[in-house]
Amino acid sequence: MTRDGDDTGRRTASRRGFLSAAAALGTVGLAGCGAPRADAGTGAENAATSGEAAEQVEEWSGSDSTGVETDHPYTSPRTTIDLDERDGQITVSTTPCRHQLLGEDTRGGPWELPEVWAWQTPDTDPSVPGPLLRVTEGTELEITYDNSEHNRPHTFHVHGLRKDWMDDGVPTTTGRQVAPGEEHTYEITANQPGTHLYHCHYQTQNHLDMGMYGILRVDPEGYEPADQEVFRTIKDWDTRLSASMAGGDVDFSHRDRNPDAFTINGRSAPYSFHPEEGSPLILQEGDSVRIHYVNAGYESHAMHTHNHGFTVVEKDGGVIPEAARHREDVVPLAPAERKTIEFTADADPGVYALHCHKVNHAMNGDAYPGGMIGGMVYESVMDTEQFASVMDLAGYEA
Repeated sequence: MTRDGDDTGRRTASRRGFLSAAAALGTVGLAGCGAPRADAGTGAENAATSGEAAEQVEEWSGSDSTGVETDHPYTSPRTTIDLDERDGQITVSTTPCRHQLLGEDTRGGPWELPEVWAWQTPDTDPSVPGPLLRVTEGTELEITYDNSEHNRPHTFHVHGLRKDWMDDGVPTTTGRQVAPGEEHTYEITANQPGTHLYHCHYQTQNHLDMGMYGILRVDPEGYEPADQEVFRTIKDWDTRLSASMAGGDVDFSHRDRNPDAFTINGRSAPYSFHPEEGSPLILQEGDSVRIHYVNAGYESHAMHTHNHGFTVVEKDGGVIPEAARHREDVVPLAPAERKTIEFTADADPGVYALHCHKVNHAMNGDAYPGGMIGGMVYESVMDTEQFASVMDLAGYEA
């Protein structure tokens, strides 16, 4: 089991080199990041079910979600679990948590979702996204969902893999869900190599949007990882849902959903560049790079890679034939879509952005830049002035 920054194929860098990855954001300039704001909606449904009620707000600001008080524990960064080492067996559960979009010391922070429903295993802390489950093709999986700690029914549903009808995890078509206090084991074969989305499929409009999503990666036999191989979930959020679920007196309806937060691996920029809480990408010249993108949100996103052309090599578990590959630098991702891109780190060594090119998604409320921005830094340029300034913006004391 590893932290997400230690994905298979990633070389162990020096502490200084790892921290300096956050300097990538220096190329897009973070001066001006401030408290997020979003237009108010007039939804017809108040989803509040518990907690201390907050004052009703006429004009909702995304940062207002931070003011809704809960006593939930905080989420931790995502971990990676090797299911081959566990003979394909794992138990997962759901834990109500608070989740930091921006850390307390981050520019524009703190910005928090007062309640998310985080995936957890007996060996890992709760996280949003859930743990990265990695396994080799052909492994027989036994995924036990233990619902002893939450007060709502849940299921485990995974895209891409063929399974028996009753293991699909969709109560609408199977009539089965895991009630509070119960558990159920899903028996699924890892029969389709690729990068797959898993999520709860009970009242999906709420449960997926409350953070119940993650990645299941199935490696084909003989798989050769790249020098730098990383997994990135992208997600759009309407912070009113979290606030209402936490007991805030906030009107929300999915028919009036208006995203005001945008994340990569659960963090908004500049917190996405925090070396321990975020997910910066560090390169050496000549590295082969493979990025697995998963869109766990409800909107489409267009991920752009600065100064590095790439090819799309996988989509939804299907390998793109060599003859169909061509150079690109923007990859569109529809909701639930997965794509894997590859490129060589052969640009002029420097710091480069990876971001959604729906530019209002690269914002925190009305403040630009922020939101769905990640980045890359070449180790050979890590001793730059940007390092200290971006570390300060990310809330990390170097």
